[in-house]
Amino acid sequence: MKILKLIVIGIFLNFNLYAQDLNARVQVLSPQIQSGNSRIFNVLENSIRDFLNNRRWSSDQLQSQERIDCNFVITIGTWDGSSNFKAEAQIQSNRPVFGTNFTTTVLNINDKDFDFSYSEGQPLDFTDQNFTNNLTSILAYYAYIITGLDYDTFSKFGGTAYFNKAQAVVNNAQNVSNSGWKAFENLRNRFWLAENLTNKTYFPVRESLYEYHREGLDVLSSNQQKAEKAILATLPRLQKIDKQKQGAMLPQLFFSAKADELVKVLNSSSPQEKIKAYNILADIDPANLSKYDILKKAR
Repeated sequence: MKILKLIVIGIFLNFNLYAQDLNARVQVLSPQIQSGNSRIFNVLENSIRDFLNNRRWSSDQLQSQERIDCNFVITIGTWDGSSNFKAEAQIQSNRPVFGTNFTTTVLNINDKDFDFSYSEGQPLDFTDQNFTNNLTSILAYYAYIITGLDYDTFSKFGGTAYFNKAQAVVNNAQNVSNSGWKAFENLRNRFWLAENLTNKTYFPVRESLYEYHREGLDVLSSNQQKAEKAILATLPRLQKIDKQKQGAMLPQLFFSAKADELVKVLNSSSPQEKIKAYNILADIDPANLSKYDILKKAR
């Protein structure tokens, strides 16, 4: 009996070793809520963290050090004192850069339609087959997006299966009243991010994501010149997509994560290369123009 118990415990521990794909840090903030009951927000924060971290999102068995680092900062705007919350969320994911102690931002997005219903002690249930509730659908959606983007940075189009899962979450939510899931609402919501990531038109952006990381950042510590060249080579491709699909969500999402990093990496390039990079970046990412100005200055 004792041996059987040890075997069962061993299987359980081994399962837990491989069960987690995300290393999610979660904050639930409520600066505008005047309430003496802060317990609900602490319980919600813990429930979301457990939901994200204790589920299998990928099909691979990941070691603990391979878990994907990500942050969910959920800011509650209004709460009815019962179970209905209106919120927005800042969601970020990172991955390590080979040969360094640094990490690079892969996803940096603000979701302004992070509204949901939740009661203290409510189990957070989710299934890929149908819509259960808005909170777990949003969380699962971003878990798949984060996982897919991480895989895309390590192997070309490696995240396809996870983007398809995110698209399935979107499809299951088409008949709900919650915002953020439908094409007609705006051009920068969950619907359009999943659409862009699964649309072959935007495959060059995903290719750029792979080359930027694997042939660029991951080579930076061993061959800086080669890495800079690879990163520079991604910009004309992104510019071409931007001209074809002006205002599309995916190219702009790339720059929301990479603008500061591009300046740091390319600032050591030759004056000619910096000017070339500046001209392209100014054209396709005018929102971050002030950041790119430093590239105009000769070394």
